[in-house]
Amino acid sequence: MRRFLTVLMIITAAHTLGGCAVLGYYSQSAFGHIDVMFRSRAISDWLADEETDEDLRARLQQVLAMREFAIRELKLPDNGSYLDYADLERSHVVWNVFATPEFSLEPVTSCFPLVGCLNYRGYFDKADAEKEAARLKALGHDVHVGGVAAYSTLGWFADPVLNTMLRWSEPRLASVLFHELGHQKLYVDDDSAFNEAFATAVGEIGVQRWYVQHGDSETLKEWEVQESRKQDFLQLVSGTADRLRKLYAVQADAGAVRAAKQEILADMQARYAQIKSARWGGYAGYDEWFAGVNNARVSAVSTYHRWVPAFVNILDASGNNLDAFYAECQRGAYMPRDERQSWLNEWLEGNGYSLN
Repeated sequence: MRRFLTVLMIITAAHTLGGCAVLGYYSQSAFGHIDVMFRSRAISDWLADEETDEDLRARLQQVLAMREFAIRELKLPDNGSYLDYADLERSHVVWNVFATPEFSLEPVTSCFPLVGCLNYRGYFDKADAEKEAARLKALGHDVHVGGVAAYSTLGWFADPVLNTMLRWSEPRLASVLFHELGHQKLYVDDDSAFNEAFATAVGEIGVQRWYVQHGDSETLKEWEVQESRKQDFLQLVSGTADRLRKLYAVQADAGAVRAAKQEILADMQARYAQIKSARWGGYAGYDEWFAGVNNARVSAVSTYHRWVPAFVNILDASGNNLDAFYAECQRGAYMPRDERQSWLNEWLEGNGYSLN
């Protein structure tokens, strides 16, 4: 009955919205989520089923342990999420489409009921995402289509564990699980950068605490190597974003700006090649991202990571007390958008204060 009522709510919400284009987008969202729900089955049933693959059984048991840790130690929501498992028989659950103007890093936003305005649109069918990307490119925008392994319904529905999540390493699985539960802990309408950075910070905090408690020093060391590479990547992207913003702020001939933009992006690719060779021992995990780099890709990275150091500083100022950390983040969430930006900048620059 609960599943039937949930489906009815989704369909009703989709069809009460006017406009053919809007209706089409909401319909694919509604029926895409319905498909995920109908593929879901209680993890307890999977574990009780003698035909369940032993590797899958071990991963699902691990997920339940991570979920319990998230509730007990990270003080994240205890609801129906991540008690079911669904095999979608594909590599990603959703493909997000990011777009920016040719000479701007400001994302093209889309606004929806319940969640407000987002810096991207998500599609359950890759072909639909590519169709939307082609439409945006035809308008002259820079576009990026990225597959994602998980999404959050912000507590409106019970989110299942997906096969798209289980193909990852243990640290990344834990990070994503904590990240998505972080969205259910705190979410601000119309501020994707705040929401994603908060959830990303929660994921990173959670992974550190998970491995400290479980004493798996080797896996933690491997994860820290991955995080070190990620920090190199983020610093490179951040520096490039600053250069691009300065370029776009100058009123100049479009041809000259376009040429300068390509020079900046080419320089970033050259710097990446140097880092990859000199610091990473040839690790090629970011090759695909750099191969198609444009404004939209740079903007998408900024959405998820720009404010993460600010949230880390808030945690440090709280003496690693999660109650104080969440309270300060909630205080920022209540602020008007401009005031919240200033508040984040203060924490980013280390000009916050002690929360003890």
